[in-house]
Amino acid sequence: MYNFLGVRMRKFKYILILFFLSFIFTQVDVLLTLDGQNLNYITNADIAGWQFNHDGCASSSNGGDSTDNGFTVSCSEDVCLSFSFTGSTIPIGSGTLIELSPGLCTENSLSEWVFSGTGGTTLSVDFSTSDD
Repeated sequence: MYNFLGVRMRKFKYILILFFLSFIFTQVDVLLTLDGQNLNYITNADIAGWQFNHDGCASSSNGGDSTDNGFTVSCSEDVCLSFSFTGSTIPIGSGTLIELSPGLCTENSLSEWVFSGTGGTTLSVDFSTSDD
């Protein structure tokens, strides 16, 4: 049997299959990134609502695809949440979820992500930092 980096090919095939399967089963529904004061997203599911905590940096936030899709955005001193009273969603794709204001938000300023899909399903979320 052939060797690859000191590993038998049959064993290497199993390792490779397990490696790819780990990506399939750890896929997230929503990936968030921070670009300046824009909270950006990539989603593989329609977003029906979202919520996150902040350290005061986003108390006046608004805009982005949330308002473009008819969502009501409400931000307080430490929480932002958004949903639609009419049942509209943010469709599968990518864009700016919300423009953070008054500003100075960093990756450490934002936490406790909660996203829901149509019918109230829970969407898995990951926040990609500049270190990722």
